[in-house]
Amino acid sequence: MVLVEGVYTYTPASMALVVHKYGGTSVADAARIRNVASRIVEVHKGGDGVVAVVSAMGRRTDELLALAQDVSDRSHPRELDMLLTAGERVTMALVAMAIEDLGVPATSFTGSQAGILTTGRHGQAEILEIRAGRVRDGLDQGKVVIIAGFQGVDPNSRDVTTLGRGGSDATAVALAAALGADRCEIFTDVDGVYTADPRVVASATKLDEVTYEEMLELASAGAGVLMPRSVEFGRRFTIPIHVRSSFHKGEGTWVKEETMEEAVVRGIAQNSDESKVTVYQVPDTPGVAASLFEPLAAAGVNVDMIVQNVSHDGTTDISFTVPSVSIATARDIARGVAASVEAGGVSIDESIAKVSVVGIGMKTESGIAARMFRLLSDQGINIQMISTSPIRISCVIAGDRVDEAVRTLHSGLGLDGEDPQ
Repeated sequence: MVLVEGVYTYTPASMALVVHKYGGTSVADAARIRNVASRIVEVHKGGDGVVAVVSAMGRRTDELLALAQDVSDRSHPRELDMLLTAGERVTMALVAMAIEDLGVPATSFTGSQAGILTTGRHGQAEILEIRAGRVRDGLDQGKVVIIAGFQGVDPNSRDVTTLGRGGSDATAVALAAALGADRCEIFTDVDGVYTADPRVVASATKLDEVTYEEMLELASAGAGVLMPRSVEFGRRFTIPIHVRSSFHKGEGTWVKEETMEEAVVRGIAQNSDESKVTVYQVPDTPGVAASLFEPLAAAGVNVDMIVQNVSHDGTTDISFTVPSVSIATARDIARGVAASVEAGGVSIDESIAKVSVVGIGMKTESGIAARMFRLLSDQGINIQMISTSPIRISCVIAGDRVDEAVRTLHSGLGLDGEDPQ
């Protein structure tokens, strides 16, 4: 093992060091766990060191959440994290057993045992540092190391924490960065990243490669293949991420810094798990917007899109979107602020959805926004809010029209493989 600029690299006889991540469907039952073990052993016997991050089996996390709700209707953030991390602990032990049955030494670690240090925010903790000494020791001993995803430990309170939905992705890529791994392989129940959700668009095609920047926008806009924070880790530490199926050995989608082609539009993403809050007739004076968004930030509410419309009577309407799981908190805060500044009132719309067009080539290609708006207009789909980045255009529309919007844009912007003209 060699220390190079503060990063340890794996140097025993292995050809490479790879980090695998297996999602819940990949380890849903005993047969699939044995399949995962066989796949890991094949890579290990080929000469590579392997660290495998595993999720809870199947829908075990949802089952534990439901059980907690049956037991108590109150919020117990610390105890809920203690409960939910049990799912990954079960999987890691079973996978290690299956690997050892195939004649390869293995050892399993919880997130805290693997040295994954996080912030103390239960349910949405963020990784601060990974002190991976025990993981490196296991690799040096020729073992496969299995690590429970989705979890870590707050070094101040020493409490177990969870990283939120998709947190095992972040665990895997962060570990790959900390260990100086050659790549991170995300094994899942789909073949890779598609131009749109194939359950919505039958003609959607698998992408061979996508840039970190594009994948981050797609993931943030609702594409559920990767957790956005995992892509951020990959981009920051230049870790190639390979999203692929755990049920066959075909190539998936590589997420990396640069791609052979800079597609104008790489893909379409949708998100139906957002709600819109509007505060009406807010006094149009300095500091009012801050008085609304500061308490939202303090409460951990992630605000996405914001639109402010100024009227001629000295007031303004402020609309913003939040994850639907945060709507109750956002509503209470908005009502409190509205009362304090003598605004006209607050309305909530939980029937919205967001559709986004993403492509690195949009930086240099003009007219995509106009085409997107015209395509939606021709279908009678009204746009309520718009936000953009250099490579993304997002529109809030009625939730019951989102699938139609995705199919329309996929075809009209040429992602079906035909000339949209």
